[in-house]
Amino acid sequence: MNTELEKNFVDFFKPNQRLIHKICRIYTDNTEDHEDLFQEITVQLWRSFPGFKGESKFSTWMYKVALNTAMTLFRKPQRKQWKYSDVDVSSLKMEYQAYEDDEHKLKKMYKAIHELSDVEKALIMMYLEDKPYKEIGEILGISEGNARVKMNRAKNNLKTKISTK
Repeated sequence: MNTELEKNFVDFFKPNQRLIHKICRIYTDNTEDHEDLFQEITVQLWRSFPGFKGESKFSTWMYKVALNTAMTLFRKPQRKQWKYSDVDVSSLKMEYQAYEDDEHKLKKMYKAIHELSDVEKALIMMYLEDKPYKEIGEILGISEGNARVKMNRAKNNLKTKISTK
């Protein structure tokens, strides 16, 4: 094994691994699946790392590999239905930030997000991370304009799911 390659991978990976945990939390709903997905994403990142050319930021490349892995492994045909009577996402970012201090509300927000399609989950997560539309498009392999359209649809879909519960 190339120890310099391994060192470079660890140097890039360590400061960004929180991102993988967020992706795992969006795409899984139990600890065992979270751990399995984290491990699989890490393996895929390691396998793909020699192909990382630095043409984009490492975190952008990491998002792309991690999201593709998550969407491939955890496609679920039907989601559970949940009640969200006290969750309002009119300003999703502010709510998300406020929920970080209230684990109960944060869990409800994640349950609502779990009902979204795989692509909508990715969009909402990147929105909450303040990713610019250009980078979102790059990660998903779509144009910036298409990323904006899909993001608006995802936010509206999430709001609708919550308001009809």
